[in-house]
Order: sequence, then C-alpha cells, then structure tokens
Amino acid sequence: MWYVSTRGMAPRVDFEGALFSGYAPDGGLYMPEELPQLGGETLRQWSGLSYAGLVKALCSLFIGPELIPKDDLNDLIDRAFSRFRHKEVVHLCRLRNGLNVLELWHGVTYAFKDLSLCCTAQFLQYFLEKRKKHITVVVVEGNSDELDEPIKAVFADVAFVKKHNLMSLNSINWSRVLVQMAHHFLAYFQCAPSLDTHPLPPVEVVVPTGAAGNLAAGCIAQKMGLPIRLVVAVNCNDIIHRTVQWGDFSLSETIKPTLASAMDIQVPYNMERIFWLLSGSDSQMTRALMEQFERTQRVNVPKELHSKLSEAVTSESMMDEVITQTMLRCWEENQYLLCPHSAVAVSYHYQQTDRQQPSPPRCCLAPASAAKFPEAVLAAGLTPDTPADILALERKEARCTPMRKGDDWTQMLRDTIENLSRQWQGHFQNTPE
Repeated sequence: MWYVSTRGMAPRVDFEGALFSGYAPDGGLYMPEELPQLGGETLRQWSGLSYAGLVKALCSLFIGPELIPKDDLNDLIDRAFSRFRHKEVVHLCRLRNGLNVLELWHGVTYAFKDLSLCCTAQFLQYFLEKRKKHITVVVVEGNSDELDEPIKAVFADVAFVKKHNLMSLNSINWSRVLVQMAHHFLAYFQCAPSLDTHPLPPVEVVVPTGAAGNLAAGCIAQKMGLPIRLVVAVNCNDIIHRTVQWGDFSLSETIKPTLASAMDIQVPYNMERIFWLLSGSDSQMTRALMEQFERTQRVNVPKELHSKLSEAVTSESMMDEVITQTMLRCWEENQYLLCPHSAVAVSYHYQQTDRQQPSPPRCCLAPASAAKFPEAVLAAGLTPDTPADILALERKEARCTPMRKGDDWTQMLRDTIENLSRQWQGHFQNTPE
C-alpha cells in the first residue's frame, strides 16, 4: 500500500513514511494511492467484529505485513485499547425514539481522539524501536486556525523537518484518519436492520466535526463500499456546511466562540482529502483549489466537485441555543447527558424525527463526554457530573510558554524545537552504550 500527496508534487511513501510525515513536502496530505473495495460478503464477515477487531481489519488493509507483521499489528492495537474504561472500547447507547449515540469517549482524556492517538502512539513506538530513532512531535493548545499557520510554515522547511525528525499528531496525520474509519463501520453494523438483503440497507451516520477528520474517514469508508449516508453537523462556525450546501469554501471574518468549542474552527484542513477523493484523485485540481484558498481565503468549489460532495454528504449548522435545548431534551427523555459537540449531532436527529421525515436508521457520533464541558451542562440548566480523575487534574502543576498575539509564533516554535534537539543530543552523548 502506497500513499500519495493530495497535491501530486511529492514522492509516494509507504505507511511508515505517511505516519512520520504529517504534511507532505508539497503541502498536501497523504492519501492511499488505491482504496480496497469491500463487497457484501466481506462486510457480512466483518459485522461480528468488535471495535478493536474492526481497527485490526482496517489497519491490515492499509499497513503492509512487511512493515508490521499481522501478529505484531494485533498486539499493538490490543495494547492501545488496554486502558479504556469500557470493555467494548466504543459503546452504542440506544435511547428513545430511534436515537442511537455511539460513545467514542471511553479513553483516558474522555474524548474520541484517544482512539486514534493511542494506536498512532503504538505504531510510532514500534518503528522508533525498530529503527533506533527518536522524533520531535509537534502538538499544540489553543485556537486551531491561529496555530495552523506557524505549524505549516515550520513543516514547509523540509531541511528543518529532517534535521529534527519533526512530525505532527493533529488530525492531518493519516494514521488518525485510518483508525477513525472504524467508527463508521461499527456504527453501520450496530444500526443496520439486517445484512441479509441485497443491496445492503443504508445507515445514516451523523458526524459532528471541526477539522473534518472524522468526516474524511467516513467518506473513505463510503468509497470502500460501506453503505452509509453521511451528515456533517457543525456549530455556527459553518465553513463545512456552506461548502456542502453552496460550494462556498471561504473564511468568515471571525471565529465565533461557542459551547461546542472544539468545533470553533475556520480551516477544516481534512476537507482537502475529501476534495481529492471525490474529484477522482485529481491532484492538479486539488492543488489549485487549496493554493487559491491559502492565497485568498476564498474558493468557489467547481460545479462537478460540488455535485459529488452534495451526493456524498448532507449538512446542518446549529446555534448555541439549539445545542442547550438538545442537551436538556435528551436528559429529560433519557436521563442521558450529552456533551455540546454530541448535542450538535443529536440536534439533527431531533429535527428529522420532529418533522417525521422518513429516513434509514441513524447513528450520532458522540466525540466527548459531557464531563469535559461542565459550563455547557450548566448553560443547559443541568447538573455536571465530574469524575474523580478529571477533578484530580486541577491539583496538577501546569507548565507552558505563553504565545501572545504579536509574537513571532513560527520563530518561537523553531527555537523550542532546536532547544529540545540539543537536550536530546546531550542525553544520547551522555548515555553509555
């Protein structure tokens, strides 16, 4: 399995190369050169797999056994999920009136990112031990759009990246998208009424999203033959909604802070993967589109591509008052607390059921626990329930270097990386053989 850049100007790489790279050298994102096609028989065989089993099955398609032998791959994935609180790792809650909520948040940080990051960390460790190397991983806290620019500037310096073995673990990393594909397969198998019909019945998967990583994973699963209908649900920072509805891929003047804060994003960089995928792997068109967006912050998606996007995905945008109303309604009907991001997805479900719209079975992805968002729970007129391990974090020491507006964030990032590399080199020089 080879990976190519969405912009078509970088050499192809294997899974290890894509894992350690983040952005491709031409500024694009890595995608599989070819997607395996899954027929009905394979899907029926997979339908009995656990979440971990689905991750193993998917990863074995995209990571060659010459890179990670099958037994090693299975062990890495088992290790990745060993600290999750729920025995199923990912759990489907069946609530009133056909509401299915797929809980993706049973990892240590109570968020869906644990699923993909735990696996990615295991893959990294495997290759690092094998190659006797170290890496510098760039992770950041704060407004994703503001931080995207200095990170991209640092990664554009190929010599600097190579010198310091830099990589990024945000949602552009292919390994994360790969693992997130399993959400969609599990949602389908748990909610499909029967797999004995031909063609297989559809299931609607509602994806609350910011940077579009989970959405890209769903689009790839769909292209591989999984019969899902994708609905992307966003807050009032609605660039993805405007793109799906009208082909308007453009920045708003400002980011509006909302209760669903992880979705307060204007640059959903995984949309580049979706454009490339739905354009039939047209890297020239994807490069032109993304370069224009980077120059002007505004693109009208070409008519044919917009048509393909509208076929693959429908969308909805929710205001804060709808989010709190949904949280309250879900509690009153089910005694079930939603986080504000999950509520964005469930809002769509309530809209459809209230209109009595005929639809296939529906599954709403729940990316985080309500325990992470006590302010939103209070805003909905409900009582937060904060686990002891989250409360314990308040007693921990926090260490950080503030990056203020007006500072040269790119230079600060470079200086920090240089200092870390010097410390590592000193450590290796002082370590006896």
